[in-house]
Amino acid sequence: MSSTSPATVDLAEEFMERRTPLQRLQGVLHKYPYLSPLIVLVVAMTIFYLVNHRFLLPGNLSFLTQQTVIVGTLAIAQTLIILTAGIDLSIGAIMVFSEMVMANLAVSTTASNVLPIAGQNPWLAIGAGILAGILCGALNGALIVRFNLPPFIVTLGTFSIFTAITLILFKARTIQGPEIPDQLKWLGTAIKIGDFQLLYGVILMLIMYGVFMYILKSTAWGMHIYAVGDDPNAADLSGINVKRVIFSVYLVAGLIIGIAGWVTIGRVGSASPNVDPLLNLDTITAVVIGGTSLFGGRGTLIGSLIGAFIITVVENGLSLAGLDQAYRVLAVGILVILAVAIDQWIRKVKG
Repeated sequence: MSSTSPATVDLAEEFMERRTPLQRLQGVLHKYPYLSPLIVLVVAMTIFYLVNHRFLLPGNLSFLTQQTVIVGTLAIAQTLIILTAGIDLSIGAIMVFSEMVMANLAVSTTASNVLPIAGQNPWLAIGAGILAGILCGALNGALIVRFNLPPFIVTLGTFSIFTAITLILFKARTIQGPEIPDQLKWLGTAIKIGDFQLLYGVILMLIMYGVFMYILKSTAWGMHIYAVGDDPNAADLSGINVKRVIFSVYLVAGLIIGIAGWVTIGRVGSASPNVDPLLNLDTITAVVIGGTSLFGGRGTLIGSLIGAFIITVVENGLSLAGLDQAYRVLAVGILVILAVAIDQWIRKVKG
């Protein structure tokens, strides 16, 4: 009977450990997906500080956090979905619909051109707006799992549907700040820490990141999300109800998007159906730059938060440098392509 000698085993292990520095870096980035965007963020902030020292002033840092809060909150929902190898192109439309439900329910009856549903309790209005987000997310999830439709196609279609419903129901009317009760604008209130101002909305966003980071890392549901995104067939064979997991992810995403609608009212100070049309793409950009794989199964929420800050930092830094808006869009586009290329390279890690 043959046997493998200890010397042979030692030589094999030594051979397996012989990796180039580039392979070691590849392995580290595979294990910690948030490291590459963190490096990009630190480098970008250093460069923009050297270009313009005003970049790191408390007032500008306050502005950066405020500009990040909407995309950062929505990126939580987009991350959960992309981790399952899905995508949601309707996130911005759902958020606008949710915030318009809140505003139109709570708006003062003395305002002009209000709907018959106006004048409701503000907290009831907030709850109704969040519920609207949940229902929209549930519709996306149901269409995907019930009819086995691609998430890209479903959410592309519902983007148009939710946008049209918002315009039809609420007459494309912007509800101004003075018409909205303070409860809806509360998340736009700032805590002053010296010259730095921290919005309650930013605090809520960070709490949500903490909660969902714990859920993804320490609960069965979180592990199932990664398993479904990595290999749905293997997940199904291991006893995971893949369709139930996917549906639940879109449902929870709807909850997060509804909360983001409340955050948006606080940040902007009004409720308008004419929100940035690139908001959907910005959330995907933040998640991809943050190291989450578009192929599912790999990524972290902290990476998505860093990705959201990278977008804001690049746009703000180039603005302080005096460059045209076109260069800011160009820079973000280059970052997205580089992030996807790095992800492809990292996914090839061995051992």
